[in-house]
Amino acid sequence: MASRAEGLSLFRLRFILGPMAEQEPLELENYIRSIPDFPKPGILYRDITPLLASAEAFRMTIEQLADRVRDLDVDVVAAAEARGFIFATPLAMKIDAGFVPVRKPGKLPFDTHAFRYQLEYGTDTLEIHIDGVEPGQRVLLVDDLLATGGTMEACCHLIERAGATVVGCAFVVELAALGGRKRIAPHETISLISYQ
Repeated sequence: MASRAEGLSLFRLRFILGPMAEQEPLELENYIRSIPDFPKPGILYRDITPLLASAEAFRMTIEQLADRVRDLDVDVVAAAEARGFIFATPLAMKIDAGFVPVRKPGKLPFDTHAFRYQLEYGTDTLEIHIDGVEPGQRVLLVDDLLATGGTMEACCHLIERAGATVVGCAFVVELAALGGRKRIAPHETISLISYQ
């Protein structure tokens, strides 16, 4: 049973917050727009721009990611350009970790580690600065969306080649049916929203 003081505190909180105290919890899924047949017929594109346009939804996304990774003891957050940067940098600040960009060839000004990987129709390469991560550091990889997992798998190889440890891969959205989680296993996969 609540004490009189606790009851008064709840009353004061409701009085101060007013209508905000009665609001339903924010559902991040409501801020993901589904666009059929983009970028080509048969694809259902999951658009994150409404989530980014809402300060409240964006803040909650970063807070939820931080809550999910806080126990991983992360030294550095890394992300591939470009949408991964949007979530990785505020997350790094929130969990008091550094940030390291993973870029396409020729975009970083200093000496780099590189990893070339297969795409469905060709190859691509990702790079990080040779001093971006140190051997033994604990690295969290972040991106906006997990689909087939090819880019994230390449990021994992690149970080491990530099001597650091990938402690997890975090995403806002996961397209589960595309099997990305299996591809980046055994690395821990964290996603806030999952579509089948």
